[in-house]
Amino acid sequence: YTSGTTGFPKGAMHDHAMVRNVTDRAFRLAITEHDAIMMYLPLFHLFAFSEGMLISMVSGARQILTESFDPDESLALIAGERATVLHGFDTHYKELLEAHARKPVDVSSVRTGICAAGMSSSAPIARRARALFGPLLSGYGMSEFGVGAAIGSLDSTEEQSCEASGQPAPGYEIRVIDPETGRDQPTGTPGEILVRGYTLMRGYYDKPEATAAAIDAEGFMHTGDMGLLRADGHLRFVGRYKDMLKIGGENVDPMEVEAYLMGHPAIDLAAVVSYPDPRLSEVGVAFVRCRAGQTIDEAEVLAHCRGRIASFKIPRHVFVVEDFPMTSSGKIQKVKLREEALSRMRAVETAGRVEP
Repeated sequence: YTSGTTGFPKGAMHDHAMVRNVTDRAFRLAITEHDAIMMYLPLFHLFAFSEGMLISMVSGARQILTESFDPDESLALIAGERATVLHGFDTHYKELLEAHARKPVDVSSVRTGICAAGMSSSAPIARRARALFGPLLSGYGMSEFGVGAAIGSLDSTEEQSCEASGQPAPGYEIRVIDPETGRDQPTGTPGEILVRGYTLMRGYYDKPEATAAAIDAEGFMHTGDMGLLRADGHLRFVGRYKDMLKIGGENVDPMEVEAYLMGHPAIDLAAVVSYPDPRLSEVGVAFVRCRAGQTIDEAEVLAHCRGRIASFKIPRHVFVVEDFPMTSSGKIQKVKLREEALSRMRAVETAGRVEP
């Protein structure tokens, strides 16, 4: 099932072609029966299902499973079980880095893994994770692909692994098109990412209309993701088209703003979503979580932004929260944040103040 970060989860139907593709993937990561894969991701999610369970099945590698993600427990298992492969999203690596800073353990057994990065907001975390865990690779995937459609290689540079999302994986074709014209974009020009391959889903379960809207007559999946193909052949994921803000006619990448907000020493995590505006069409609303022992308010966040980023990119309002709604795989559920923004902004507009 899809993660449901932008709407309700949908069942993506796959066949056993995934097993063949995972064999190529194990070869790319040089995974053998001598490896031990640390796996705290839920096995019903594509990431764990393909990079953990299926790769373990075809390679003979051992899996170290947990019931849920706990950074301290995971680090202890890495050290105790001598894990050699480590996967996760930037949110997982962020917590692992923080836990390791509090209580260092020996993680020298880790030799590779996937850090789903390549975005402006996740690049700093990816660099720190590589410094601690070794040459982690970047990748790009969706539940609909069956296996990640792009992945780095063991000889990828640090810049490629942290600033990009890998090269097309065996069995996949990737295009980047202008969503208005359907024409392929030149190298380095952002557009919608299209993916085709023999492990692409057969369709959404019991949703023929959604399937027809997602997969075109040529067999390409229209991902709804914005990205670009670099001159070195690597894909760079830019963001979700649904997440992009259109403020007064200007396109604003929320991840760019989020990365800047998280540069404030008191901010641990940030997310920016859109809110309707009668003059500018929409504006940004930011949700931020403070680091342990730190405090911040809206005025401080806005002061941090003024004069440093373009005025139209500065969030209209900032809400400080204790936590974020997350999917089981560790992604922020922005669809729920948009609902929360609507609720809170209505209170702002009717009461003339920001809810505490």
